[in-house]
Amino acid sequence: MIGQLRGIILEKQPPQLLLDVHGVAYEIDAPMNTFYRLPDIGQEVVLFTHLVIREDAHHLYGFYAREERSLFRTLIKVNGVGPRLGLTILSSIEPGEFVRCIVNNDTANLVRLPGIGKKTAERLIIEMRDTLSDWQSSVPTGSELNQAVKQSGATNRNIQDAISALIALGYKPAEASRAVSKIEDTTLSSEEIIRQALREMVV
Repeated sequence: MIGQLRGIILEKQPPQLLLDVHGVAYEIDAPMNTFYRLPDIGQEVVLFTHLVIREDAHHLYGFYAREERSLFRTLIKVNGVGPRLGLTILSSIEPGEFVRCIVNNDTANLVRLPGIGKKTAERLIIEMRDTLSDWQSSVPTGSELNQAVKQSGATNRNIQDAISALIALGYKPAEASRAVSKIEDTTLSSEEIIRQALREMVV
């Protein structure tokens, strides 16, 4: 099992990044909450990882915080929740808020997440509540993320990258385009466009 990687970021195309570790480039899928905290391309980063091995492919998932990886591992143990849905969930809601929904039996907010219906929300609560009852996180809050995100003149490329990332997370192209088109701020990075679009679709 590959549990941690330290390397140089070569590419960032949410939800995937390319990490150079001593000359070997790893393709890593990561939730948006991790992307918001990544340094610039060319900078070094340490990621906590989870490797999923299937007959047709090996998928490596990366997380900035150990607690977020732990939450991901707990999620994918739930019946009907695979790694892709787990990644989408952790991209659509802050980890601390998700845990609060589970502990407080808040199905109303859970069903607003992409791919989560009422039965899945109830199953998440039943299977995760005890495990997450004393969960604590060092993952930043929304206000902290706002301060961390660099706003560097949005371009058409930023918008296209945001739409592509939303589609990769499981949204339909029309849904992704519609959500991005509602964002009026033209100074946002692609990561912040994605964050606001996800919030728009979940609300």
